[in-house]
Amino acid sequence: VINENKTTSRAKSSSLDQFGLLLGSSKPMRELYRTIRKVASTDANVFVIGESGTGKELVANTLHLTSTRSEQPFIAVNCGALSPELVESELFGHIKGAFTGASRDHKGVFEQASGGTLFLDEITEMPLEHQVKLLRVLETGEYRPVGSDKVVKCDVRVVAATNRNVDEAIETYIREDLYYRLAQFPINLPPLRTREKDAIGLAQHFLAYRNMENKTAKQFAPATLDLLETHNWPGNVRELKHVIERAFILAEDSVEPSHIVFDEVTSSDSEEGVEGIPIDVPL
Repeated sequence: VINENKTTSRAKSSSLDQFGLLLGSSKPMRELYRTIRKVASTDANVFVIGESGTGKELVANTLHLTSTRSEQPFIAVNCGALSPELVESELFGHIKGAFTGASRDHKGVFEQASGGTLFLDEITEMPLEHQVKLLRVLETGEYRPVGSDKVVKCDVRVVAATNRNVDEAIETYIREDLYYRLAQFPINLPPLRTREKDAIGLAQHFLAYRNMENKTAKQFAPATLDLLETHNWPGNVRELKHVIERAFILAEDSVEPSHIVFDEVTSSDSEEGVEGIPIDVPL
């Protein structure tokens, strides 16, 4: 009876620590919270390293929210999505008439993030020939908008991220000198498979959010929780979120093991999907 009650309780409720936009009570997550709290009080550039789906942008945003720059903008840029022809314009802006099609002045992300935090996601996807322009800004603290002769002072904290192995990426996907400029403080994110019971807590959280949105009261069957707990989660939190969303659609009142459909393809080059983790729902 005691074991049955424990299982039933586990199926209905969960409790996770929250820090900024992050959720998790495992030892690796608590260590991450302590690290972020310490580095947030400085202006050091941070390099976040983690597998796809671990929530690198959430870490960058939490770092911003717990810093003295929290009242200023947080600007996120996917470096892999920048057009090679317009990288300089997107980063530093341009003035009207700087090139064909420049019909008005444009603020680059460095100016948009002035006083705040600039998050350069998937920095290793930026072509090496364009990385030197970024290096120059980090070295001098100055940049010049395209077509302008005016030098602008830079006041941003830069947080960069990659899902690649840094040792293998240096010189092939990122300049070594740029890496060391960005990695004044490197942070390695734990994959979900090393986060002890966090997967169950997050699953409960995602289900609670869907229940709130749809005014339902669906619950996990005990066997479903066992299945979720033993999965390796190669796609990390993103995969877990997608699995719970699918299960919610398929289930009536009880989420059974037959409703769990794991991702066939779990790797991705973006952090899209993890950004949507809702934190305003009681677990």
